[in-house]
Amino acid sequence: GEARVLAVRRAVLEYELGVNHTDTEELSAGEEHLQRCTQLLEPHRLSPDCVSLYIQAQNNLGILWSERDEIKTAQTYLESAEALYNQYMKEDGNPPLDPSEHFMAEEEKLTDQERSKRFEKAYTHTLYYLAQVYQHLEMIEKAAQYCHTTLKRQLEYCGYYPVEWALNAATLSQYYLSKQCFMESRHCLAAASVIFSQAGQVPSAEDSETEQDQQDLRQRKADIARCWIKYCLNLLQSARKLLEDNIGELDPDRQMELKAQRKKEEDEKEKGRKKAVLFGTSDICDSVLAMEEKVSSVYPLDFQEAREIFLVGQNYVQEAKEFFQVDGYVTDHIEIVQDHSALFKVLAFFEEDYERRCKMHKRRIDMLEPIYADLNPQYYLLISRQLQFELADTYYEMMDLKVAIGNRLEELDSHTIKKINSLAQLAIKYYELFLDSLRNPDKVFPEELEEDVLRPAMVAKFHIARLYGKLITSDSKKQLENMQTSLEYYTFLVDYCEKYPDAVRAIETELELSKEMVSLLPTRMERLRAKLCPFI
Repeated sequence: GEARVLAVRRAVLEYELGVNHTDTEELSAGEEHLQRCTQLLEPHRLSPDCVSLYIQAQNNLGILWSERDEIKTAQTYLESAEALYNQYMKEDGNPPLDPSEHFMAEEEKLTDQERSKRFEKAYTHTLYYLAQVYQHLEMIEKAAQYCHTTLKRQLEYCGYYPVEWALNAATLSQYYLSKQCFMESRHCLAAASVIFSQAGQVPSAEDSETEQDQQDLRQRKADIARCWIKYCLNLLQSARKLLEDNIGELDPDRQMELKAQRKKEEDEKEKGRKKAVLFGTSDICDSVLAMEEKVSSVYPLDFQEAREIFLVGQNYVQEAKEFFQVDGYVTDHIEIVQDHSALFKVLAFFEEDYERRCKMHKRRIDMLEPIYADLNPQYYLLISRQLQFELADTYYEMMDLKVAIGNRLEELDSHTIKKINSLAQLAIKYYELFLDSLRNPDKVFPEELEEDVLRPAMVAKFHIARLYGKLITSDSKKQLENMQTSLEYYTFLVDYCEKYPDAVRAIETELELSKEMVSLLPTRMERLRAKLCPFI
């Protein structure tokens, strides 16, 4: 017995030396102490006086190896700690001694409740580090699962910092979002918002906390708001994919079918709500549920439902923009504005009235144009291109809507004609700016396009060709010029794909229509020329 007590005490000292060394640069010295600690404990690692210390030593060896970027070795130590915990709980299960108790007088020893709390905390650390290890090894699903369990346990045992916990939960929500698990994603975000609010109300500038602390807290709040924006946007976009027909419009038959199906499923789904995903004790649960009720987690199937989700997203846009302002956070600010524009774009899909749909796209123009005008493409080439393309696409969409509105009139009035032409010219302007950004310093357009810009460049060429065909003029000579320009752009697509057959995959639909136009347009132009010169 005495030798065993001494061995365990020595192991505790080795452990403490090891932990102190890992805080400094002396990783190998730290490792030696920790290895000696586990060797001393090895024969008794499953006994209540050793198991907690052994697990903590394995945890620290895991951390140490991950600091050396030896992730696989770290994984071995951490998985061994996890297996030991599970084996101990199965075979014994009583709260084991905490390492600190080996040098305590009998009357100072901890209660079973405190022992249990500390042991569970050590195991929560094991899971936390394993989540990071799996993340490094790109075992994303496993990482998410361990992250979830860690967050759950931290709440259960009250071992967490609210801000850090909330950020981890918000990050986990984005994983569920990528899997289209909207209920789980919303749950993580609602929990993140509730727990974040425990960090004290976000302080105002005159509070006594340091300026930096306040800044950090405000930034974290804005980060969580951005995760909510992505949630609302993804939910709306996924619903659009379900509802759209082959020309991108809302399919009413599909809408009816999905509404009927949802009615049937709704009752069952709530009953079978995943218990695994629920966070927290009952008081936290109530707040989380109240937060969840503010936004749906099922696909919106009509304008009213879509608008409710849109409005929640838009509120978070304002919240995120309060912190991420243009001065100091150019890229973040623009990304948030782009998300805001994307929210309007997807809401417009659900709107049946063309005039109101047009107004929504106009809101997008109003938020994107000033940002684009102030941007220096020399420093922000990628963002500049994204904005050029989005502005062009938005004007293009508006032009199409105005044409559809015009088609319902008995006769096109001059105001509508002017509007259609003006929108078409603005779309052409931004597509051309985008294409010009691809030219080299000598202003030459690339012979072969890079893969990342191939599709957007080809779509821009295709849309310009179509836009020239939409321009309305009573001057036949001008009309002929527009048709000629249109033909040149269509021809570019056809020739490019003949030269680089690999490009076909990226633009099959556009190519098919371009080939059609390349064969049709010359005949139409001939007819128009014949009208122009009847006496030749």
